[in-house]
Amino acid sequence: MTGESDLGRLIASMQPVLRDGVYVFAHVETLAEAVQLDPMMTFREDEALTVIARRETVEGAGLRYEFPSRSITLNVHSSLEAVGFLAAITARLAQLKMGVNPVSAFYHDHLFVPEHRAEDALAALIEMSGSQV
Repeated sequence: MTGESDLGRLIASMQPVLRDGVYVFAHVETLAEAVQLDPMMTFREDEALTVIARRETVEGAGLRYEFPSRSITLNVHSSLEAVGFLAAITARLAQLKMGVNPVSAFYHDHLFVPEHRAEDALAALIEMSGSQV
């Protein structure tokens, strides 16, 4: 099944959903350490293995972390080759002076936004989606 690549249709049908919990970014040395954190995402960098996981799990492991955030899943199956989708979304959030860390997975895009701005981000995305219909 191929994902959607038309920018207008992607925005109009993105159906943003705010996930429960607070997520943080941390790093570990091994995949075994990462698995213990039940991560939402891992990414291998030259320096270490980046992990996005729930804050309470990372704190329980005694790890340092950054960027307490909420996760918003864009419930549209976006093509990994879609042009401009995340650019349009991050530009809108930038207008609100909000940082965002987007992650593209096989089926959906996920946005990590500052914990205290999650509702603002969700409202902006819902408005943006409605304005494209």
